[in-house]
Amino acid sequence: MKKSYLLSIIVVFALVLSACGASNNGNKVNSSNKNELKPSSKEVTISFIHWRGEDVAVLDGIVAKFESEYPNIKVETQVFPSDQYQATAQAKLVDGSVGDVFTSFPGAQFEAIAKAGLFTDLTGEAFVSNFTPGLIEAGQKDDVQYALPYQLVYNMPIYNVKLFEQYNVEVPKDWDSFLAAMETFKQAGITPIAFPGADIGPGQMMNTMVMNNATDEDIFVKLEAGEAKLTDEWWVKTLSQFKELNDKGYLQKDAVGTKTDAANALFIQEKAAILGTGSFQLAGNKAGNPELVQGLLAPITVSENEVVFEGIHTTTFMLAVNSKSKHPEEAKLFLEYLSRADIAAEYANGTGQNVTVEGVQYTSDELKAVSEWTTKKTRFQPRFTISNAEVQKAITSSIQSVIGGTDPQKAAQDAQAIVDQQIGN
Repeated sequence: MKKSYLLSIIVVFALVLSACGASNNGNKVNSSNKNELKPSSKEVTISFIHWRGEDVAVLDGIVAKFESEYPNIKVETQVFPSDQYQATAQAKLVDGSVGDVFTSFPGAQFEAIAKAGLFTDLTGEAFVSNFTPGLIEAGQKDDVQYALPYQLVYNMPIYNVKLFEQYNVEVPKDWDSFLAAMETFKQAGITPIAFPGADIGPGQMMNTMVMNNATDEDIFVKLEAGEAKLTDEWWVKTLSQFKELNDKGYLQKDAVGTKTDAANALFIQEKAAILGTGSFQLAGNKAGNPELVQGLLAPITVSENEVVFEGIHTTTFMLAVNSKSKHPEEAKLFLEYLSRADIAAEYANGTGQNVTVEGVQYTSDELKAVSEWTTKKTRFQPRFTISNAEVQKAITSSIQSVIGGTDPQKAAQDAQAIVDQQIGN
């Protein structure tokens, strides 16, 4: 009887220990589950900063639904122009008062923020599994998931489908046919390419212009390692082709001085056949002119039998939690909410942006227009493989220089001199 009683005590004690162990282990493993995130019982306000001004109305609606589900959490949103965001976001994050949740560009900005230690490690968070694994690699460094790319963007010029049909112009398959198409529009009194050369144009259009001139996807990594130079044939050719487009009148007058809004207006008013930016502007264009029929077109800078890549994609608008945040649990809850398939679908269809979240159903005309590109041979945006912001600036500035009249070889030499300074050559 004593032995039986003692055995019972031992068994109960073991079960208690086992339960405690399972509970502790469960908390450790599942701490990132949305039900395990522990928001404050008091009212908390978190700051969300990003650069997508055109998404404000849709995001405001999503924020309102989030606040309804979590009434103790308020979200204050600040939006900055993309060029200003790239230049100042890191400084805004430092003291944790701004940007509990923030977005990052891949490439140079991501590298700089990671180096500054301002990303929270999201590797173990359950909501990371809501994303397509192969599409969130741009937010990883040293096997740590610091940020979650939300958008799948195609960084290729947009074209006016109706104008192409009206003038019997087929989508060009090589450089000669591309030039011939541009000449057709020029002769018809239509600006062939609306190019925002004063801000985002060089950084966007360089991707498709260089993709087949330098098919090595690590070409800019090698540039920063001193294993390639901008004075090599691949970049001089790219600059020469930019110059050719301008010299033949295929870009609007004063392309270097044209900002995005002005270039957009030309395209929206159907005074330009092509807009030299990317799919991120499809929805805004359609809002400006509901009659627009748009497609994506990548300039092919080589002969048809030399084509390796058909276009460019990027995973960007990378969501992150500030490591200095005073409200990390609430910030993670907001990321978890954005990663839900129904909420991501609301964002995607409302803004005309493909997303990296799995299980999203697309309904908008703009997303259907670019769906064909998911099956084509596209390359990750070359510009975002550049980790040094000054190197990136030197490269895009060399494009502005040749459009402004500088000889391509000279522009390449000037840019390479800056690269050499940055990498210590």
